Amino acid sequence: MIEEMSRQVPNANQEQDDDGRPRRTGTVWTASAHIITAVIGSGVLSLAWSMAQLGWIIGPITLILFSLITLYTSRLLADCYRNSDPINGKRNPTYMSAVKSNLGKTQIWMCGLCQYVNLCGTAVGYTITASISAAAISKSYCFHKHGHEADCSMSYSMYMIAFGVVQVFFSQLPDFHNLWWLSILAAVMSFTYSLIGVGLALAQSISRKSGIITTVTGTVVGVDVTSSQKIWNAFQALGDIAFAYSYSMVLIEIQDTLKSTPPENKVMKKASLIGVSTTTLFYMLCGCLGYAAFGNKAPGNMLTGFGFFEPFWLIDIANICVVVHLLGAYQVFSQPVFAIVEDLVNQKWPNWKILTKEVTVISWRRFPIKINLFRLIWRTAFVAISTVLAILMPFFNDIMGFLGAVGFWPLTVYFPIEMYLRQAKIAMLSPKGVMLQILSFLCLLVSIAAAIGSVEGVIISLGKYKPFHAKS
Repeated sequence: MIEEMSRQVPNANQEQDDDGRPRRTGTVWTASAHIITAVIGSGVLSLAWSMAQLGWIIGPITLILFSLITLYTSRLLADCYRNSDPINGKRNPTYMSAVKSNLGKTQIWMCGLCQYVNLCGTAVGYTITASISAAAISKSYCFHKHGHEADCSMSYSMYMIAFGVVQVFFSQLPDFHNLWWLSILAAVMSFTYSLIGVGLALAQSISRKSGIITTVTGTVVGVDVTSSQKIWNAFQALGDIAFAYSYSMVLIEIQDTLKSTPPENKVMKKASLIGVSTTTLFYMLCGCLGYAAFGNKAPGNMLTGFGFFEPFWLIDIANICVVVHLLGAYQVFSQPVFAIVEDLVNQKWPNWKILTKEVTVISWRRFPIKINLFRLIWRTAFVAISTVLAILMPFFNDIMGFLGAVGFWPLTVYFPIEMYLRQAKIAMLSPKGVMLQILSFLCLLVSIAAAIGSVEGVIISLGKYKPFHAKS
C-alpha cells in the first residue's frame, strides 16, 4: 500500500524514487554522453583496418547494417526497463534483472556470463588501448627527433600500470550516478580524437602518394594476404565493427540514471538515436577516409600504427584524448561489475559495518569523496587483475574483435528480441515474431564467424609473443 501511494504521489519524498532508491536526475543529454562514451571508444581506431579487409562495398554496408541493428534492438531493450508497462511498471535497474523479470531464471545465467565476461574483457581491452596510445605519444616524439626509420619501440607494461593506478582512484566513485561529469569529459575527448583522425586521413588521402591501393573487395589475395588470411581477417573485421557498436550491455544501467518524467524508455530511445547516429557518422568518416589514406596497408590502430607521422604534436593531442576518453569509458563498463558484486555481498552480510560504513574523506559541496573499505579493497583488486591480464595479452585488434563477437549476438540482439517478444506478447510464429527470429539467427552466424576469426588472430599472436616483453 505504501509503495502504491508513493507512485501516486511522487512528491511525497523528494529524495527517493518509486523503488526507494535515491532520486534519479539523468536527462537525454547525460544518457547520450554515457552512450557516446561507451560507443566511440577504441573500436573507432580499428575501422580503417576493418575497411581494408572488407573493401569499398561490403565495408560501408556492414557499418550501416550494424548501426541499424544496434539502434533497433536498443529501442526494444529500452522498453524492457520496466516490467509489463514501460511507463509505470516495476523498474529493472540492471540488464540481468530485466532478463530475470522477462525471461525467468533459466536464462539469467547465460545473460550474466555473457554480460560480465564482456564487461571485464572490455576493461582489459581499454587498458591495452590506452597504454598503446600513451606509448605512441613518446614514439611520435622519437620519430620526430630521430627520423621515421629510427628504432623507437618501447614497452607497454609501464603505461598499463600507470593507467591502472589512475583507475584505482576513479573506481572509488560510488556508482553510475556520480559519473555524469566523467562521461561528458570522455565524450568530448572522443569527438576530439575522432575529428583529428578524420582530418589527418582526409589530408593524407588528398595528397595520397603513389603505391596506396584501395579496391572494391579490400586486401588482395596473393599480394597483401594469403587466401586463408583474407578469410580470417574479414571475420575479425566483423568482430571489430561489432565491438565498435557494443553498448547494449550497459544500456539498462544507463537508463536507470534517468529521471521518471518524461518516461525513461522514451528518453532512452532519443538518447540512443543521438548516440548511434553521431557515432555512425564518425565511423563512416574514420573508416572510409582512413582506408582512402592508407589503402590495403591500413594499420590496425589509425593513431598509433604510424600511418601518420606529422604534425607530431597533433597526433600527440589525439592520443592524449584517447587516454582521457578511456579513463571514463573504463568506468562506464566497470561500474555494473562493481554494482553486482557489492549488491550480492550486501544482501548476504547486511549487518557488517565494514561493508556498509561510508567515511567522508573530502566534503566538497557537489563532489563529496567517500571511502568504503570493502569497495576500496574489491575495486582495487578488480583493477589490478584487469591490468595484469592486459599486460599478458596486449593484442589490440584480436581482443577487440573477440569481445565484439562474444557480446554482439547475445547482448545486442538475442536478449532484447526475446524480452520484447515476451513483454509485448508477440507470438513466435506471427509475421513480426518470425522476422525478429530470422534477424537473431543471422546475427548469430555473424558472431560465430567473427569469433572464429578473432580466435585465429589471438592464436597467431600468442605464437609470436613473449609475456611482459610486448613492444610497440
